Amino acid sequence: MKQVLVTGAGGYVGCVLVPKLLDKGYSVKAVDRFFFGIEKLAPHENLEIIKEDTRRLSQEHFQGVDAVIDLVAISNDPSGELFQDITYDINHHSRVRTARLAKETGVQRYILPSSCSIYGFQESDERVTEENRTNPLTTYAKANERAEQDILPLADEVFTAVVIRQATLYGKSNRMRFDLAVNGMVYGAWKNKEIPLMRDGSQWRPMLHVQDTADLMCLLLEAESRKINGEIFNAGSEAGNYQLERLASEIAATLPEAIAIQWYGHPDHRSYRVSFEKVKKVLGWEAKWTAADGALEIYQALQANELEKGPDTITLDWYKELMKWHDRLKEIEWNGGLFDIEKEQESPLHI
Repeated sequence: MKQVLVTGAGGYVGCVLVPKLLDKGYSVKAVDRFFFGIEKLAPHENLEIIKEDTRRLSQEHFQGVDAVIDLVAISNDPSGELFQDITYDINHHSRVRTARLAKETGVQRYILPSSCSIYGFQESDERVTEENRTNPLTTYAKANERAEQDILPLADEVFTAVVIRQATLYGKSNRMRFDLAVNGMVYGAWKNKEIPLMRDGSQWRPMLHVQDTADLMCLLLEAESRKINGEIFNAGSEAGNYQLERLASEIAATLPEAIAIQWYGHPDHRSYRVSFEKVKKVLGWEAKWTAADGALEIYQALQANELEKGPDTITLDWYKELMKWHDRLKEIEWNGGLFDIEKEQESPLHI
């Protein structure tokens, strides 16, 4: 049995990936702060929960580990802009540190899930390949690019390092997110019979189901090192390249009710159409899910009350909520607790 250490294991992708790894017979070390709840990963005899900040990992954590999948990140652009220094610290520096610790400890394989967002804005509708110039526009994208640049040179004959640039994700997860394009569109359609769409809808964006990216990560654990070592793979599908207005129209047509499009905001300046030929040619991998499949999956789960939209399903809102309560609890804490304060003397309290 191989042992895989997964950082960010309690996040949106981790809550899909970890059960998949366990089902395939891997032993998993799940590292996370678990801001969104430790209960989102079900107990398993081959699952070890490690509640730790990745910036504080030591060589001890990597003992006996065969591979690392480094999911940890302050995730999405709005969160990255609010927490810029922390985003660079975690998404860039901590992942480089993790890769180096893994190599020093004898881990054989390291997988860095990066993002197609590093392509930022491209002047033409030509599909960008892994060889094209990048153009990261946000803190989140820039931190991902820096992590790639510092980690890939660690690859050698005994340490396999590989990067996947994921398309924008969608689909159901135990740590659900409704701040992702497809997921948010479906929730708006289900709740208000309207799909929220950022102007002007002409921007290109590739989409990828969370199950598909988890499957690709599992494939990379087993792929021949010579095929993937030091390489970057765009993760997505040609069919998943959408102009957002067409995506919204396709989702509306998939759902069983009449749905309108509700425009909002200023035009989004991120636009990139991506080629996924390399991952198909080298690994024979293709995405199985379509945006229509994922939209129907989420809609049906909402109808069945299997999903609900709460503060913790919007990443930035949840971080803000945690910060608010952290400050409030510090204000009311007394002698090390709230109600069960540490008694300085054993004499009874008389009222």
